[in-house]
Amino acid sequence: MSDAPDVGELTPPDRTLMGPGPSEAHPRVLKAMSTPLVGHLDPSFVEIMDETQELLRYTFRTDNQWTIPVSGTGSAAMEAAIGNVVEPGDTMLVPTNGYFGGRMASMARRAGGEVVEVSAPWGEPLNPADVEAAFEQYQPDVFGFVHAETSTGVLQPNVDELTSIAHAHDAYVVADTVTSLGGVELRVDDWDVDVAYSGPQKCLSCPPGASPLTLNDRAMDKVLDREEDPRSWYLDLSLLEGYWGDERAYHHTAPVSNVYALREALRLVAEEGIEQRWARHRDVAGDLKAGLQEMGLEMNAPDEYWLPSLNAVQVPDGVDDGAVIDYLLNEYDLEIAAGLGALSGDIWRIGCMGHSARSQNVEFLLSVLEEALAEQGFEA
Repeated sequence: MSDAPDVGELTPPDRTLMGPGPSEAHPRVLKAMSTPLVGHLDPSFVEIMDETQELLRYTFRTDNQWTIPVSGTGSAAMEAAIGNVVEPGDTMLVPTNGYFGGRMASMARRAGGEVVEVSAPWGEPLNPADVEAAFEQYQPDVFGFVHAETSTGVLQPNVDELTSIAHAHDAYVVADTVTSLGGVELRVDDWDVDVAYSGPQKCLSCPPGASPLTLNDRAMDKVLDREEDPRSWYLDLSLLEGYWGDERAYHHTAPVSNVYALREALRLVAEEGIEQRWARHRDVAGDLKAGLQEMGLEMNAPDEYWLPSLNAVQVPDGVDDGAVIDYLLNEYDLEIAAGLGALSGDIWRIGCMGHSARSQNVEFLLSVLEEALAEQGFEA
């Protein structure tokens, strides 16, 4: 046997997080995580579970009974949504206009579904006419769309129009709200969304580990009436319902500290007010966008579907996107990110989410980004 490793005290760097996530955790959220553990079936924790579910309903703008934090990152909530709603033999319609539509497709196939696509270029939203045409052609059972596409900085408009098309064809609607929940307008009930999932580390400013998910009664009836069990035992909502429903029956050991953190993050949302929070993100990100444009930089998304929580900025000709990212991180402990997939090398992705969506962060980013660009000979 080898000797015990000599590992020092944990000292991660103190970064200003302005990338696509995680955002900076609010101090109150970090404090909540450090409070004493209790058992995941302790009566006090059951009360915390109830409170967390009520706060999630407020933030999602829904009355759905089936509103829970899934134990895992946002991708776990995504897989719980798709893996339970899509049954073997179902057809799922997915978008092609960003990285996370592709992840929807992969998960639907693993669930035993057939995947068909509604096309739109990266950097543009889905056109309702194209969605209608895809429904006429394929008659899918499930329709998935990304409300706020993290890879392109595009906010999908006219969500209620998309859900109306899907429901006219008796399909279920699954919405990716990972980069919109708590940051931009999202109304699950008013927009008639059947299933929505999210992550806590973006506009909620909470460490990853307990991820929001909500299903209406129609969608949950489909889950409970399945003939074949979902392929994941851990994410089987018919089993999780026993833990997060009225029974509070043991299923797995919930991430207690992460639920504490999520509850506190959602308390902050409720204290601020959800509509005021949407407005703050829009105003602070608007200052960021204006500052970037004054520097001579262009946004990837036109104004009509600009996503305040994730700003995709075009890399100017002659500028090395990676060198700018490295300069900001190494010189100023400030994080932004490169493009993904079809936009790799073409954009920077600058988050303006949750606790990171503050004027002082925007002012700091604009000043040091201008310096980083000047290092490469770019002049505003």
